[in-house]
Amino acid sequence: MTAEAVEEPFRTQLTVRLRHGHTLLGVPLPEPCTFTSGNGVDLLWMGPDEYLVLAEPGRQAELEASLSRESDAVVDVSAQRVTVQLSGAHARDVLAHGCSIDLDESVSPPGTCVQTLFARTGIVLMVREDGFTILVRQSFSGYFKAWLADASLEYAS
Repeated sequence: MTAEAVEEPFRTQLTVRLRHGHTLLGVPLPEPCTFTSGNGVDLLWMGPDEYLVLAEPGRQAELEASLSRESDAVVDVSAQRVTVQLSGAHARDVLAHGCSIDLDESVSPPGTCVQTLFARTGIVLMVREDGFTILVRQSFSGYFKAWLADASLEYAS
């Protein structure tokens, strides 16, 4: 396998604003340009007081209720972005074709989370131990998937 992209539809995605605090949903808040995980959620640092909560599908109401007690504001943005898991031996190489972020493991180790452009499309990129999670706006998902498929051809056996 050179690079495999798998879409994960209907992921729960909640934007949270929090000015004071050290945890959300029992998970420590991430430092800038990172994400933390625990209790079935990923917390992504999106800005100085903005976080994105990712969870499996169908948890919007449950998490929104909890987060509304813990934070300053919560907005359900689950329909805004498509989630794609990219893995395989050449996943990093395929991403490098369209992304200006240095993806070398010494610079972008697992736990890294950045907002960037990928082939002129805004994405949120999460570096994981086993590959990458990429969040791309719904309206750009067809273009994004076609671009990934084309970039992957170079590494096809």
